[in-house]
Amino acid sequence: MSQEGVGVDLETSLGYLLKEASSALRTAMEDVLRPLGMNVTHYSCLELLAQRPGLSNSELARGAFVTRQTMNVLLQALERDGYVSRPAEAPVGKALPTRLTPRGRRSLEQASAAVRSVEARMLAELTDAEQAQAFRILQGMVRSLRGDGKET
Repeated sequence: MSQEGVGVDLETSLGYLLKEASSALRTAMEDVLRPLGMNVTHYSCLELLAQRPGLSNSELARGAFVTRQTMNVLLQALERDGYVSRPAEAPVGKALPTRLTPRGRRSLEQASAAVRSVEARMLAELTDAEQAQAFRILQGMVRSLRGDGKET
């Protein structure tokens, strides 16, 4: 029986290649973050908080691509270990805004440098113009899949 027209040709599937690239990027990031006592989710949480202080558990979970439950467990550990602080009671509503502590900022500085080195390695074979084009193409793909027509 012929396989023609059945399934996806993994050799030519752009979606599969994107997933493979994503997996390779995550593995490379985990490799440089592990010696710093972090994983990608831990790093993502700290990076999000550095750029947008006061995010809630739900906002952090969305930004780090994990469930609220996973983020809540991580935030409890980060707070216990002195990387973040949260008020005992929500100032408004139920959300507890989270902020980096000085220890969290120092840890993030090391992690950011490590992650930048991975991104530089990933992009090393691309010219500046090719990098800009890849960025625009990927943004377009995200917009198309979300169906929102908005810039990301």
